[in-house]
Amino acid sequence: MEHEQDSEHQELQDRPSKSQVKRDMLALQALGKRLVDTSVERLKRLNLEEKLLAAILLAQRTTSREGRRRQVHYVGKLMREAPAQEIQAQLDAWDKGSATETAHMHRLERDRDRLLASDDHLTPWLEQHPSVDIQAFRALIRAARQEAKKNASQPADHMPQRKHYRALFQAIKAAYDEKNEQQPSDPPTT
Repeated sequence: MEHEQDSEHQELQDRPSKSQVKRDMLALQALGKRLVDTSVERLKRLNLEEKLLAAILLAQRTTSREGRRRQVHYVGKLMREAPAQEIQAQLDAWDKGSATETAHMHRLERDRDRLLASDDHLTPWLEQHPSVDIQAFRALIRAARQEAKKNASQPADHMPQRKHYRALFQAIKAAYDEKNEQQPSDPPTT
């Protein structure tokens, strides 16, 4: 008799608390919400169970607030059977990659703005990117500056021209891409 009580007591201690169960459930619902906010292309790459994918797609199409909330709740319930840690890891990897891409684009835009603002930034930039055709690059900067002056003199309701502005961005991006290709990915081991 005493042995049975000890085993029941041990079994109760081994179970997660109600609070822990609720935290886990809320975490799965939050992950389900992230899946609902994820693009269809990425959802397909996750290889989700058909029933879960259908529920997510339905939640994405649902326009009523209450209906969407209930559908997201259902997705969270279905997440109990899904490999949540794998899904979480993949979503985090995509988010990190996205943040890295955004930071890279912001750096390219800053370089473009600095090059357009002053020639003082051109020489150091060219030293970092020696493979760039200097004459063609200078011509792009001059054209983008002239384009900006012309746009400034246009009326406010006039659509500004961005051809050379965009071309300069693409040239900067190509220079960075070429520089990254030339750098070895792993340092040589000795």
